[in-house]
Amino acid sequence: MAPPAFKRPVSVLVVVHCAGQVLLLERRSPPGFWQSVTGSLEGGESPADAAARELAEETGLTARGLANLGLVQRFPVLPEWSSRFGPDVRENVEYAFALELPDTVEPALRGEEHLAFRWLPVSNALTLASSWTNRNAIRTIYDIDGLESG
Repeated sequence: MAPPAFKRPVSVLVVVHCAGQVLLLERRSPPGFWQSVTGSLEGGESPADAAARELAEETGLTARGLANLGLVQRFPVLPEWSSRFGPDVRENVEYAFALELPDTVEPALRGEEHLAFRWLPVSNALTLASSWTNRNAIRTIYDIDGLESG
C-alpha cells in the first residue's frame, strides 16, 4: 500500500483584480470560506509555475501579466486542512501574486473545489476574504497600509 500523498507546506495565492474590483472564490469546504486563487506547489514546481497552474485550474484564466507581489507569508495550518499535510507540518509558506485583467470575467470554477465567485470592490473584498494573508495581498496591490500577521 502506497503512503498517503501529502501536500507540500508551500503554496501560492493569486489575487485576480480589475479596476478596483477583486475576484473572490467560495470554497466548497469549509462553507463560507472566501479566498483568491490558492494552491500548493507540486514537486519541482516554482511558485510562479504553481501560480499559473492554479489560476488555470481554478478559474480557466491564463497567467499572461501575472505579477509577483514579493510578499511571502508564513501562517499556521488550520485544523480543517491539517490532514492534507504530513503529521509534523504546522506551518505553510505562501507566495503572493496578482493578475490584473482589463475587464471582469466569469471564471470557469471547478465544482469540486469552489461553490461561487464574486467580483467585489476592494473594501468589500477585504471584509469578505477569510484569510489575513489574502487581505495583505489585496492591501499590497492597492497600496493600503496596515498589513496583518497571524
